[in-house]
Amino acid sequence: MMQHAGAEMLTPADLCPTPNDDVLPRRLSDFTTFADALDYAAKGRRGLNFHDARGRLVEPYPYSQLRSDAVAMAQRLVAHGVRPGDRIALIAETGSAFAALFCGAIYAGAWPVPLPLPTSFGGKDSYIEQLAIQLASCDPVMLMYPAEIEAMAEAAAHQQGCSGIDWDVFAKTPALDVPLPTLRADDICYLQYSSGSTRFPHGVAVTHRALLNNLAGHSHGMAVTDGDRCISWLPWYHDMGLVGCFLSLIANQMSGDYLKTEDFARRPLAWLDLISRNPGTTLSYSPTFGYDICARRISSQSSVADRFDLSRWRVAGNGADMIRPDVMQSFVNAFAEAGFKASAFTPSYGLAEATLAVTIMPPGEGICVELVAEERLSGCPRDLSRPARYRAIVNCGKAVRDMEVEIRGEHGHVLLDHAIGKVWCRGPSVMHSYFRDPEATAACLVDGWLDTGDMGYMADDYLFIVGRAKDMIIINGKNHWPQDIEWAVEQLPGFHQGDIAAFALELPGGEETPAVLVHCRVSDPDERIRLRDSIRTKVRAITGMNCVVELVPPKSLPRTSSGKLSRAKAKKLYLDGEIAPYPVAA
Repeated sequence: MMQHAGAEMLTPADLCPTPNDDVLPRRLSDFTTFADALDYAAKGRRGLNFHDARGRLVEPYPYSQLRSDAVAMAQRLVAHGVRPGDRIALIAETGSAFAALFCGAIYAGAWPVPLPLPTSFGGKDSYIEQLAIQLASCDPVMLMYPAEIEAMAEAAAHQQGCSGIDWDVFAKTPALDVPLPTLRADDICYLQYSSGSTRFPHGVAVTHRALLNNLAGHSHGMAVTDGDRCISWLPWYHDMGLVGCFLSLIANQMSGDYLKTEDFARRPLAWLDLISRNPGTTLSYSPTFGYDICARRISSQSSVADRFDLSRWRVAGNGADMIRPDVMQSFVNAFAEAGFKASAFTPSYGLAEATLAVTIMPPGEGICVELVAEERLSGCPRDLSRPARYRAIVNCGKAVRDMEVEIRGEHGHVLLDHAIGKVWCRGPSVMHSYFRDPEATAACLVDGWLDTGDMGYMADDYLFIVGRAKDMIIINGKNHWPQDIEWAVEQLPGFHQGDIAAFALELPGGEETPAVLVHCRVSDPDERIRLRDSIRTKVRAITGMNCVVELVPPKSLPRTSSGKLSRAKAKKLYLDGEIAPYPVAA
C-alpha cells in the first residue's frame, strides 16, 4: 500500500469507498491523451478502492490522489534520467503503487510495460526466466517491483542488464519540480504483452489514440451510466484487467473495487460479496473459469439469497477465453436465488493487438448460442455411419464503435454469413506494431487490417468464435478442435475445467494422432487403467481415432498469465520431458 504524505493509519471500519455518483459530467473517453483523461477524472470524487482477501476496504484511492502521485512519480522518473520513449517495466501488482507508477511513466512520456507477478505454478526459476525474456524483448531502462519479490525481480533484471528498483524506495526519492513533456495522440502510451507471450514474446505497442478509442468503444457498447461501478479481481498484466478494469475506469470516470487475483483464487466468493455490497449497478468481467470456480465453491445447502444480492449486476462480462454455455448455466442455477439474471451475461471478444474489445454483446441480450454441425467445424463431410454431432458456439456480440470485422477464407477473400474462416478486424484501436519486430507486425497487419489468428463466422453482424487457428488439430485432412476433445473428457466424473489439454502428436511413423494430457487425482493402479480407457473411448467418439492418453499430476498443466490453459506450452513441456506422466500398465 502506498502511504501518502500526512495520511493517518485508519482501520477498515473508518474508511469510505469513493462514490458511484459525482457532479463531474461524465465524458466517455473523448480525450486526446490518457494524461488528459486522468487530469479530468481528478476533478471529481470517484476513484479506485483496494480490498483485502476478505473483501474489506483497505485503501480508497481517489483519482485526485492518483493524479498527484502520478505527477510526482513522473518528476522522479525525469530526474532519474528517464526520457520520452524509454520503457519502464513494472510488476503489475494490483494496488496504488503500480497505478501511480504506470500513470507516472505516461506523464513522463515513457512507455510503462506491465509484467506478471509470480504464480503458484512453474516455480521461482521459471518466473525469473519468463521475466528475463520479456525484459529482453522490451529493453527497459529499469524494472520496478514490490519489495516482497525483490530477489526474483533483481535476478531477472541482472540477466537482462537493466537496473531493478524497489518502488517503495523509489517513492521516497525527491520529486523535483521539473517540466514534463507534451504528449500527443499518436505517441505510444504503453506496451502490453499478450497472455500467451512467454518464449517468444510480442510487446503490443498501443498509442494514446488507440487506447482512448477502444475505451470509448466498449463504454458505449456497455451503455455505461452514472450509477455503474466496476468490481474486478482480474490481473493488471493482462489486457482485460489492465485496459478494461483499470484504464477504462479513469477514462470513463467510474469508481472501482479490487481484489488481488491471488486473493480471488483463495476466496472466490469474496468477489460476489463485493458485488453484493455495491449499492449501484455493477460491471464485472471474468473468463469462464471465474464463474466456474464460484459455482463449484458454493454449497448446495447454502442459502445464497441470505449471503448475496446480485440483482444489480448489470453487466456480467465474459471474455479472454472460449465461453462455455454449460458453465454459464451452472452459475445461473447456483445464484439465481440471489437475484442474478442470465440476461446480465455479456459475452465479448477481444485481444491485446486490438487494445482490448473487438465485439461486445449488447447489454441485456445474454448468452446466445448456435448449434453448429460437426461437418462445418471439421471441413469434411459427415460420416453417415455415426450420429450427427453439434457444438454450441457462443455469440460474442457486435463490433464496438469504429471497429470493422470480416471473416476471410484461405486465400483472403471475404466470406458470407455462417461460413467459418479467419477473423480479421480494422479500426483506430488496432495496435501500432509489435515492438521492434517488423516481421511479426507485417505478418498480422495488412493494409490496416489485423489477422487475429482466431477462427469464427458472422451472422447478421454478430461474431461467433470457434477457436484459435494455431490450436486446430488436423488429422487425415479433418479438423478437430481441441476444445471439443477437452470438453468431452470434462464430462467424465471428477474433472474440472482446465484439467485436460489436447493437441496433435506425431508418432514414430510420421502420422499424427490426438494426444490428451489429463490431471489425475486417483492413485489406485486399476482405477488409473479404467480412467485412461474411459478417456480413450470418449475421445474416439469425438475423433473416430485412438489417441495417446497421459495421466499427469494435478496442477502440472501450464497456464498463461491470464489463467488460460496453454496447449502449446503443455505440448512442449510434455515433449521435453518436463511434464512426467504417471505410469499406467498397458
